[in-house]
Amino acid sequence: MSLIKTKKEIDSMRRGGALLSRALKASVEAVTPGITLKEIDAIGEAVILQGGGIPSFKGYQPSPEDVPFPSTICLSVNEEVVHGLGNRALKLKEGDIIGLDIGCWFEGLCTDMAVTVAVGQVSPEALQLIRVTRESLLAGVAAAKVGGEIKDISRAIENYVKPYGYGIVRALVGHGVGHQVHESPHVPNFVSDRYPRVKIEDGMCLALEPMLGLGGDYHVQTAKDGWSIVMSDGSLGSHFEVTIAVTKQGGVEILTPLPV
Repeated sequence: MSLIKTKKEIDSMRRGGALLSRALKASVEAVTPGITLKEIDAIGEAVILQGGGIPSFKGYQPSPEDVPFPSTICLSVNEEVVHGLGNRALKLKEGDIIGLDIGCWFEGLCTDMAVTVAVGQVSPEALQLIRVTRESLLAGVAAAKVGGEIKDISRAIENYVKPYGYGIVRALVGHGVGHQVHESPHVPNFVSDRYPRVKIEDGMCLALEPMLGLGGDYHVQTAKDGWSIVMSDGSLGSHFEVTIAVTKQGGVEILTPLPV
């Protein structure tokens, strides 16, 4: 399958992205002290199904030997930066922060998005981490242009984050999206020669997703559940994501509008 999407395919992804944004908005609005992760997950899943979509994360297996992901939403609390299990009976507490990462299939194409939000009143440090993650994502979006390079996006995100001293997770990166949940090219949130130079072409659809750690360390580890990715230093993690389409005609378009 081509990594370049047709106008018709981008139209479908736009409709799917609008549905996904509604599902995420409903889930975010439910975040409050005392609610369980599985209750939040059920809300997002219901919106997707009622809108004619199919959750793209539930049952997802990177390889046949992997345990299928058990929920519609990745719900990551505090030091969990991504891939937290959404089927847990864990209750949120005042002062927590939670990342909500959600994806769906719609008309045969998939979109992907995420936000991190506060649970009640949180520390100023947590609020700044969330704000910087969101704004670094938007800096990356603004840097995406047909004829440019993926590295332009990486540089914009990294340069925005650097003055704050947060750790930019390196083990996980953004990616192409549309025909599959994860496609080429890799979209790192930092500049590195490990990744090949890739030109941004007309019709590319990309999932940009900065993942930051409050403690300044970028190292992460996988929890015993086999999925949850936690900051190795135990500090708070934050994650934002949007799916974008980059075209000559329309420039860069966010296909999954952020609800917050």
